[in-house]
Order: sequence, then C-alpha cells, then structure tokens
Amino acid sequence: MRRFFLILTLASTMTWSLSSVAGEALRVGTFDIDASPPIGSMMAYDPVKGVQTPLTCRGIVVLGGEKPIVLCALDWIGIGNDGNRIFREKIAEAAGTDYHHVAVHTLHQHDAPRCDFSANDILADYSLSDYGFDTNFARDVIHRTADAVTLAIVQAKPVTHLGLGTGIVEKVASNRRILGPDGKVQHIRWTATTDPIVRAFPDGTIDPAVKLIAFYDEDEKPFVVLTYYATHPQSYYRTGLANPDFPGLARNARQEETGVLHVHFNGAGGNIGAGKYNDGSHENRQVLADRVATGMKQAWENIEKHPIAASDVAWTYEPVVLPAADHLNEAELLSIISDEKADPQNRFFAANKLSWLRRCENGDTIDIGCLKLGNARILHMPGELFVEYQLGAQQVRPDLFVAMAAYGDYAPAYIGTEIAYEEGGYETSPRASYVAPGVEKVLMDAVKKLLTSKEN
Repeated sequence: MRRFFLILTLASTMTWSLSSVAGEALRVGTFDIDASPPIGSMMAYDPVKGVQTPLTCRGIVVLGGEKPIVLCALDWIGIGNDGNRIFREKIAEAAGTDYHHVAVHTLHQHDAPRCDFSANDILADYSLSDYGFDTNFARDVIHRTADAVTLAIVQAKPVTHLGLGTGIVEKVASNRRILGPDGKVQHIRWTATTDPIVRAFPDGTIDPAVKLIAFYDEDEKPFVVLTYYATHPQSYYRTGLANPDFPGLARNARQEETGVLHVHFNGAGGNIGAGKYNDGSHENRQVLADRVATGMKQAWENIEKHPIAASDVAWTYEPVVLPAADHLNEAELLSIISDEKADPQNRFFAANKLSWLRRCENGDTIDIGCLKLGNARILHMPGELFVEYQLGAQQVRPDLFVAMAAYGDYAPAYIGTEIAYEEGGYETSPRASYVAPGVEKVLMDAVKKLLTSKEN
C-alpha cells in the first residue's frame, strides 16, 4: 500500500475511486453547524453588532472507498492561505482522509467573517494580530466542523440513487463588467446599482442555471441536496448584522419547505452580481431570495433519478501553481504592513497579498478537484472566478452534468480571464486580483485534463 501511495502522489493528476475497496457500499453523511461570529468580533468590514440570520457551515462526507471525500460550504466571505489549509487538514483528520480529499468553499457573503491565518501570523509580528478576524472563533468553528464530520460518518446513510436537476434563475444575475466601444470596461455594475442607465444594459455573459444534485437512500425523497449557482450574493451589506444574504435565505427556505438538508455552493460568480435587478433597497433581499428559491425549486422538480454505486464515484484532483500578479512586491507590501500609521485594514490586505506572493514564489500548489458522481462532475475551484470558467468547463463535456463550486482557497482573490486583464475594470485591477493573466491557461488546462481523463 505504501508503494501504491507514493506512485499516486507522483502522478500529475491524482485519482481515487470509491470502488477501490471491494464490497464497500456507497454512503453519505451530512453535517450542519452554526458558524455565526460573536458580537464584537470582526466580520469582513465591520465589527459584529448582532446576528440577523445565523450563518452555517454545512456539507457532506462521501464514503465507500479508501479515501473519504468531504465537501464543505460556509456562509463566510472567504477562507484563504493557511486558513483554507488548516480547515481542510482538521476536517481530513476527523474524516480519516487527507486534505487533498477535502474541499472547503465559502458563499462570499459580506456581512460575514473571513479567515486567513497566514496574514494574521504576519501581522502578529507588528502587534496587529486578530484585526482582520477573530482567530479563536475561526479555530472554534474548525474544531466544531471536524467534530460534526466525525458524527456524520457514524450516522452516514447508504445511497442507492442520485438525482440531477437543473432550473433557471430569472432576474438575479447580471454581468458586472460593461464594455464600451473600445473594448474596455466602461461601467462597473456593482451588486447594488442605483444608476438607471447602468442597470438598463443587458444581462451580459452569465450562467442562469442552478444545478442540483440529490442523494437518495430507499426513500422517495432525498436526504440531502447540493445546489450550485453563480453570482455575488450581496443585496446590501455593512450593517454590522451577520447574515447569509439572499442565496442563504433561498437555501434556508427550500430546506424548510422540503424538510431536506440543503447545501449550497457559489459558482464562478466573480464577475456576476445582482446589480441590474438590485438598487440596494432592503426589500430587494427577499425579492432576490425568492427568485433564487424559485430556480432551486424548478431544479428539484426537474430531478432525474439514476441508480448509483461506489464504482460510479471517484475523486480526481490536479495540483497547480498559479502565477502571481506582477504588481505584488514584497518590499512595498512590508512597508505598508510595518507602517503603524497606515489604515489597519490596508495593513491586513497587504499581509494577505504578501502571504499569497510568498506561496507563489515557493511553488505552493492549489488543488483543482473534480468529483465524479455517475454522469455528474463537480469542479472545485479557488478564488473569485469569472463565469467564463464555468461556461468553459461545461463546453469541455457537454455530454455530462457539470457543476462548479468556486470561492475555495480565497487567497488569489479575483481570477479573471486573460483578455479581462486587458479590458480594465475593478475585478482585474491591482486592488482586486492577485494573479497574472496567464492564470486562465493554467486553470483551463487543469479543468480540461480533469474532465477528459480516462477516469472521467
């Protein structure tokens, strides 16, 4: 077994099939814990005044082979660098697997916490520890998630059928980047846009589909569903009240209506938001939530069930090194971090960038994961990915049901397409994106390799 493991770790694409242990049945366990921050702690931009609607950390554990697989979704803005690594390692330890088989994603709500232990460690040397987030709270959520994963394995149910469904979400998503006649970004349609002229532009490039994956035991109703939809989740924010915003409200509503645990993932929504249909009015949050819930319900009603066994399930991952943006400079970042007169938030973001730069220079890899479930493939991606990656993945395998979860390792921040860096705009600016234009080839090569490998 040791020799077999060494061979696998040296392969360029790593694959584990749940059929590797003869006679093992396919089982899935579920977990769902409260991940709401304590009052007084820091969220992404403001201290917590209260909890409007609880934040959750929920997911599934797929069992039946040599390596358990864990998929996890949190109502936080982002988890990057050592935050993502430690989260995955602790879950892996609880699940009896390795961190390559754990995918941790956020939904990217803004009235929610962030987590980056690497940045915090840098700031600790300058007496600014715990500014960007509450490290004790983050570690508590990690440990409680690990405990919940352990319990999920004990209570896992046998899976006999897989359900796949697609619905359409109307009047929510719109492209944030509006190009002018010169091919450059002329307008940014923010997640809340009041300018009627900017709102009037067409939706632009989006993916209106919400994709649903359901797991069944012997019952007619599934016991857990996963959904995937690409958009920034903001209706309004900076309230000081922790909340999961409209995708979380839609997910919660569907769970209450069906009585089935609902785990939602944000797709490649880096350049997508609700700006065409949202002026920031508080009542719009529920309007947008209802529209997303309607799309989720349509996907539920369109479910097609298929028998599934452990032999129909596999986990494949491709480790990649992403190119650092040219604008990242260690000396310049250290000058900001060490400046006691600088804005603490700017110092935190400088530490975040420095952590990422050092990872890139050290050749540290990010896993691009692919879960095979019968005719479905779920891709697990880093950063605030542009929707073109999601649409491109679907074009690689139009014969399959392809879903995508982005906002994995949050360290790279926005990840545009190569041409987007020539077009300008906020998302590909030095403020927002920490990767170079060559990132598109690296990621799409990995996606193509995963979706076309003989195992898939």
